[in-house]
Amino acid sequence: MRTSGRLATTAAAVLLALPTLAACSGDDGGSGGGGDDGPTPEEALATAATTLEETSGVELTLSTDALPEGVSGITRAVGTLTNAPAFEGSITVVFAGQTVDVPVIAVDDTVYAQLPFTPGYDKVNPKEYGAPDPSGLIGADGFAGLLGLTDSPVAGESVRGGSNNTEVLTTYSGTVPGDAMDAIIPSSSGDTFDVEWQVTDDGELRRATLTGIFYPRAEEMTYTVDFADYGTEKDITAP
Repeated sequence: MRTSGRLATTAAAVLLALPTLAACSGDDGGSGGGGDDGPTPEEALATAATTLEETSGVELTLSTDALPEGVSGITRAVGTLTNAPAFEGSITVVFAGQTVDVPVIAVDDTVYAQLPFTPGYDKVNPKEYGAPDPSGLIGADGFAGLLGLTDSPVAGESVRGGSNNTEVLTTYSGTVPGDAMDAIIPSSSGDTFDVEWQVTDDGELRRATLTGIFYPRAEEMTYTVDFADYGTEKDITAP
């Protein structure tokens, strides 16, 4: 009986101590702290913006599954972007009911395109085709700026990805003002746009998902933009 009494006393003491132990483990900033040591969503997006602005270049792919019916605009852009700033690649546009792949070079604030049935490059105004000047897409007026303008960003799930699943990718969601989206799609017409940013643990923006009204009197749609090969170097010159 005396042994049973000691066991009961010891058990009671342990139970009484558990709340104190739990509180201590939560205050030490360790793994029990729920990831408090990591960056806030605002800090993570600021780092991604700086990384994008400071890189020598990236490979970019912008795409959408389809444009709203009757809309002329951009469905795809693929190419190399450098911090010159400059771009070399191709843009796919729907114009006057036709889908056209157009080789594009953008450098020194001038956009050159090899239009269908022409032998060489001509200077063009890309806004006439619903496209931006692609050379500015990674600068302060492009995606780097959009990252910093994200309102009330919220961190989502972190997953492994990249080459051999060596990267940790975290998604941050929020909204950006409509006028800031003009640098990406000049005809953007929504007051705000929903955005999802997928950022690596090294602070590189890997994917942007943009949803809203990109064309006047059209339905909401989504563009996806992928960024790869940070540190790319390429000497892009006018044709």
